[in-house]
This record gives sequence, structure tokens and C-alpha cells, in this order.
Amino acid sequence: MTKVIAVGTMMVLLAAGTAQAEDQHYLWTGMGVGSGKCSTYKMTIDVTVTGNDIKAIFQQQGRPERHFEAVKDATGAFKTKAEVGGGGSMDVTGSLAEANPAILLDGYCKFGGKLSKK
Repeated sequence: MTKVIAVGTMMVLLAAGTAQAEDQHYLWTGMGVGSGKCSTYKMTIDVTVTGNDIKAIFQQQGRPERHFEAVKDATGAFKTKAEVGGGGSMDVTGSLAEANPAILLDGYCKFGGKLSKK
């Protein structure tokens, strides 16, 4: 009986050690802010979080899909750059804090706001 309990306990511990947290998915869709035609540009930002790793795909309507990767800190904040083609880039900042997840892509226009869980 002791052997059965020991084996059962070991199996539970192994299963717990290999369990992974589910990915978290967030989405933002909205219009740009800034000068010129910014207010006519629609953007969609799709964010996937695995542990502290962030991978996102973003696409301005009528333009190619782009991506960025970042790592969030202990508070949920992150900061990186996203290449947008033609040698250009956008500054990406955000927070995945439970209370107020948000994102901002800042470059030729500003895109972002509160992220919604998918």
C-alpha cells in the first residue's frame, strides 16, 4: 500500500510540474490619432501572452501584416520597437496588468488603447 501511495504521489507531482499556464489573448481595434490622415487609418492589434513572453500581430487596414515580440516585467509593463517597412519603426509600450491592460503603437500615427481579452 505504501508503494501505491508513493507512486501516486510521484505521478501527481510530475503532472503538476509539466502543466503549463494557458496563453492569454488580447485584442484592440480602432482608428489612429495624429496629424494628416491618421484618423482614417484603422488598426487591429492581436496580442498573445505566454508566461512573460509577448507576441503580437498588428495590421493597418490595406497594409501588410506586421509583428513584434516583447517581454513583460513583474508589473506587466513592456516596451519594444516594431518594424513597419521602408526602414520605419514604431515604439510599442503597454501594460498587461490585470486591472487595465493597454497598448500603444507610436510612430507615424498613434494606435492603441485598452486591450480586450479574447
